Amino acid sequence: GEGPSVPCEASAARHREGADRRGPRLTMSDPAGTWVDACGADDIDTEDVRRFDHGDRTFALYRTADDRYYATDGFCTHAKVHLAGGLVMDRIIECPKHNGRFDFTTGQAQGAPACVDLKTYPVKVENGRVLVCVG
Repeated sequence: GEGPSVPCEASAARHREGADRRGPRLTMSDPAGTWVDACGADDIDTEDVRRFDHGDRTFALYRTADDRYYATDGFCTHAKVHLAGGLVMDRIIECPKHNGRFDFTTGQAQGAPACVDLKTYPVKVENGRVLVCVG
């Protein structure tokens, strides 16, 4: 579901590093945007993916084994299938339809049939909640 929106003061470097349970790692400024409460930090299992819808957009949220959180567009760039039905292996999400793979920490496509990178979004964890900067 949609959570409350708050002003965005993200960090591009923090985004690349991923958010951890302790919260933001750096304090550089990002372009203006909006932080949206996506879910509880514990709502995403370790090494798993969860779907998050906001407005008319769908995102995929990830949690790594070392409790870092990431967000990408929610659909595979190859066949527009929901990535939340896919398999997470380390920092890779595998699409459930044609097995296209992406590094969800960078969005980079990892080979055919996926050739177009996923868009990634800054993430932070505050008070046990995962917040995504949706732009």
